[in-house]
Amino acid sequence: MTGLDHVVVLAGGLSPEREVSLRSGRRVRDALGEAGVDASIADADAALIPALLADPPDAVFPVIHGSSGEDGAIREILGLVGVPYVGSAAAACRVAFDKPAAKSLVAAAGVATPESVALPRETFHDLGANAVIERVLARLGLPLFVKPARGGSALGASPVRTEAELPTAIVSCFAYGETALIERFVSGTEVTVGVVDLGDGPRPLPAVEIVPGAGRYDYAARYTAGQTEFYTPARLDGAALDAVAKAAACAHGALGLRDMSRTDLIVTECGEVYFLEVNVSPGMTETSTLPMALEAAGHEFGAACHALCELAAARGS
Repeated sequence: MTGLDHVVVLAGGLSPEREVSLRSGRRVRDALGEAGVDASIADADAALIPALLADPPDAVFPVIHGSSGEDGAIREILGLVGVPYVGSAAAACRVAFDKPAAKSLVAAAGVATPESVALPRETFHDLGANAVIERVLARLGLPLFVKPARGGSALGASPVRTEAELPTAIVSCFAYGETALIERFVSGTEVTVGVVDLGDGPRPLPAVEIVPGAGRYDYAARYTAGQTEFYTPARLDGAALDAVAKAAACAHGALGLRDMSRTDLIVTECGEVYFLEVNVSPGMTETSTLPMALEAAGHEFGAACHALCELAAARGS
């Protein structure tokens, strides 16, 4: 039934997103098993390299979230070991994980993105936090959205509606990263669009509309069943659905990604589409949007994971 003898699913890691990664890993392992693939889970620890060298798998399926899983580091290691893996190459991951860099490249490719500034912690310390904040407000106005320049799962991210909220939001951001990305807040419908290549080139999946029950798509809303409503496809008109699909495909191409990605977007009441960020290691939990979109497009989850592993094994990297 399959040309794959064994697949290693990489899950865990040491980022704050470890538990979500483990949930993703278990789901991918189980789905591959249902598709007839012998799959096991490995963590990114001191046992990983010796294990891969002693018994090289046909492919590795990384689902480690956060810094080490998405910044290219683990992919560099897999390349050094010489095992093929699902997902984007290390160089592309490094760029995509850096939100300001990704925004610049996607904007240059023609997709709008909210105006923003990226400032490291030292800037506030060296130049005076009050003076820097005053200049940020003068440039971007209110409302704003603050998040770490590198990171995921909305950790350290928060909206800012008043001037008094901005210092607290910045401090919270620095608990999860050394650089704050401060964006002009764009109101509208929040959607996420997966792009997947199952052998016939990268194709955008149906857009998933995100409606968090508490009004904010934070960590709990993402990974607690029942806290968020999802609509697949998103409740947008045909023109907007086409626009978000094109924006996600454009981001995927502009950043040099492969196999799969998930792009987060905002669609305003006027139908304008704004790129927020892209994820090269999307969540695969029961509340994650990429599996929802795959199923909405008619792809069985296990079969899609199997196809991705076969493609990785065939290219050998």
